[in-house]
Amino acid sequence: MKLKVKITGPKVHDVGYRYFLMSNAIDLGLKGFHARNRTGEKGPEVTALVEGDEETIADFKKLVETQKPDHSQVSSIVFEDYEGDIMRTSEYAHVCTTIQLNKAIPLLLDMRNDLKEMKGDIKGVRKNTDIIPQIGEDIKAVKANTSEVTEEIKGMREDIQPGYARQMQADVRAIKERLGMQ
Repeated sequence: MKLKVKITGPKVHDVGYRYFLMSNAIDLGLKGFHARNRTGEKGPEVTALVEGDEETIADFKKLVETQKPDHSQVSSIVFEDYEGDIMRTSEYAHVCTTIQLNKAIPLLLDMRNDLKEMKGDIKGVRKNTDIIPQIGEDIKAVKANTSEVTEEIKGMREDIQPGYARQMQADVRAIKERLGMQ
C-alpha cells in the first residue's frame, strides 16, 4: 500500500518535521519513505510518501494525526492514495544525512576559523607574559617607596599644622567680623 500525506500549517518547515516523520517510518518498519518541504496553495507544506503493508500504513496515519514535532503549527493533514514510485526508507535516511552535513560544514568551517584566531590571540598573550616578572619587581619598589613617602608626609604635616591652625583661626575671625558675629 502507498500513501501521500500533506501536512500544512504556518510552522511546518524548519521544525524537523521531515526527520520526525522519517524516524517514525524507520521505527514502524515502512518499506518506502520520502518527504520534502514545499509551498502549496495553503502555504508551507510537508509532503510525505510512504509505502508498507496496510496495518503499518494505518499506524503511520494515526501517528501523524496524533503527534507532531515541538514548535510546529499544523493547520491540516490530508491523506491520499499514491501510485508512483517511493524511495526506500534507508535511501531517504542517507539523503537526510547528506542534507544535514551540507548544513553543518559551513558552521564547522566557521568554528575552525574562530579557533585559529583564538590560538593567535593566546600566542600573543603568552609572548607578553615575559613582562610579568618585571611588573612584580616594579610593585615591590613602589611598596618600598610608599612607606618612606608616608613618613615624609607625616613630618611635613606636623611642621605645617601649628601655622595652619593659626591661619585658620585668623580666617574664621575675619569672616565673623564681616558677618557681625563677634
